[in-house]
Amino acid sequence: MQQYPKLHNAMWPGLVGKGSDGEPEIDLDTMLRLTADAEVDGRRFDGVDLFLAAPHVPIDATDAEVNEIGRKIAGHGLAVGSVVAPVWPFSGGGSAMGDAQERDRFVEMVRKACRIAGQFRKSGLRTYGVIRIDSAASVEDWAKDPAHNTAMIADTFRRACDVAAEFDERLAIEGEICWGGMHSWKSALELLVAVDRRNIGFQADMAHTLLYTMGYNASEARLLPNDYEWSDRTPMREAFAKVSAALRPWTIDFHVAQNDATVKGGGDHDLTGRHCQVNDPNGKLDVVRDAGFWLRDENGSLTKAFRHICWDGCMFPNDVMLQQQTWNDVLAEMIEVQSAHGWRE
Repeated sequence: MQQYPKLHNAMWPGLVGKGSDGEPEIDLDTMLRLTADAEVDGRRFDGVDLFLAAPHVPIDATDAEVNEIGRKIAGHGLAVGSVVAPVWPFSGGGSAMGDAQERDRFVEMVRKACRIAGQFRKSGLRTYGVIRIDSAASVEDWAKDPAHNTAMIADTFRRACDVAAEFDERLAIEGEICWGGMHSWKSALELLVAVDRRNIGFQADMAHTLLYTMGYNASEARLLPNDYEWSDRTPMREAFAKVSAALRPWTIDFHVAQNDATVKGGGDHDLTGRHCQVNDPNGKLDVVRDAGFWLRDENGSLTKAFRHICWDGCMFPNDVMLQQQTWNDVLAEMIEVQSAHGWRE
């Protein structure tokens, strides 16, 4: 009998926050090797989630190139789960609340992502997972006209859903405080309702949903007080319960992560979540227990709403990411999450 949810590692931490004036990007081969070599008591990662952007998986890769990447992943004994569509202007896409040309480019990026994801599925390498999107718009720009901009984003997402339906794919909006229209738990819920499509849902990342409770970029949605004392977990549990109760019915993709309740970033990632190492002493999450807010319903029953979970280690420094022990520690925590909230089929 197989055990679920399957355990995946994200490949995009090798690219996000890297390059340009920062640290060098970490190539896909290295990320795959570090993932495949992680081992805890004979257990290994089951698969990877991919960023469909160069140099990992170019969004305009030919069928032959996609097949070669697939063979490389399969050669490590790994599956493919969810994939990230590069919908942003700097990747050739456009804002979901932009002008007609920008919105067309956004939808086209979703189409291209669905093609690649479908090719992995056709090869048998991908049997679960979603296409991840966001609004590709800043909170500042969204706030200039919230009602109009939410309506624009919803319309673009509906078009993207229609494209995804052609490929029998589902879209998941990333719940991160830097993306306009989904920067708070309230705005994300409002947007999902406005889209009104059966093949769209929410991607919950534990690091980002912690920040939802703190009201970054959306003080009206704050659930924890400004002077919150982190040693008292009762208010945190109550806040998590409220956010997850609102968004869990929509959740179709899930990231395990640790967070120290601070933010960083600017520009396209304005005030984004600070992912921490799983054993960071400043981490505010009880990772295994808090994962249950998303993996179990209000009665404590498993939702089984997604067949894999993924670790997101965005913005770790390279000297941390290139240590094999980092990924052994992550895998150990993922196994604990699976043991606490998993099932067998």
